[in-house]
Amino acid sequence: MKTLKVNDTVMIISGDNKGTKAQIVKIDCKNGKAMLEGIGLVERHMKKTYYNPAGGKKTIHVGIDLSNLKLVKAADVKSSVKKVDKKADKKAKKGAK
Repeated sequence: MKTLKVNDTVMIISGDNKGTKAQIVKIDCKNGKAMLEGIGLVERHMKKTYYNPAGGKKTIHVGIDLSNLKLVKAADVKSSVKKVDKKADKKAKKGAK
């Protein structure tokens, strides 16, 4: 099984949003949750504080359990490993001797 990563497209297989496709924004490995784009958004009411004198509402993501997600399309990840032409590499080694 492929590990889920950020920017993967997944489908929710159980719960209220069953059948919905979305992209992963963030993964919380410690709690086994994934935050999906546009799904699981809730508003938290913030208390007035010294740093936030106005108080008000803040929109946050509520994670969906990883076991409720199915990978649809993996994110395109560029490989950092350079491809080496083996024939050219052998010729360079022979010429160095």
